[in-house]
Amino acid sequence: MKSITLIGYMCAGKTTIGKALGKALGRTFYDLDWYIEERFHRKVPQIFAEDGEAKFRDIERRMLHEVAEFENIVLSCGGGTPCFFDNIDYLNQVSETVYIKATADTLCSHLAISRGERPLLKGKSPEELHEFVATQLAEREPYYMRAQHIIDINVLDDAEKIENVVDAIRQSLAL
Repeated sequence: MKSITLIGYMCAGKTTIGKALGKALGRTFYDLDWYIEERFHRKVPQIFAEDGEAKFRDIERRMLHEVAEFENIVLSCGGGTPCFFDNIDYLNQVSETVYIKATADTLCSHLAISRGERPLLKGKSPEELHEFVATQLAEREPYYMRAQHIIDINVLDDAEKIENVVDAIRQSLAL
């Protein structure tokens, strides 16, 4: 059975939804960033800081090709993953791709409650953050929209909303 890959902007809820979807379908869940961190024994922000974005994107591509070969999993990718190299084409070949689509307002709401360190967002005011997210989302959206399935979400701030998104994905995938 083909794996399911969740793509979308940072903090859209890919990891949260991916865990819930994996559990609902009885599939193992992988987060690509976590996979990279396990393999390289460094956090993604550390790789960015020490090696630069270009080196990180190369590592990310190689690890994507490794983990995407696993069967019957749910995979959550980093926000930039589909936008580099031929990653989106590759993902569409080896898995069912699902774009977790959110507005810049929703993403900023999620970022405000996120605990993760986000190198691209360091030191930005709320206004600068919103402008950055909106601009980068517009740049990345053409890649995200190439997913085989698109699920619009609102703020994921309770279990029922997460469950509703999982149900929508299952319906879209006919699972």
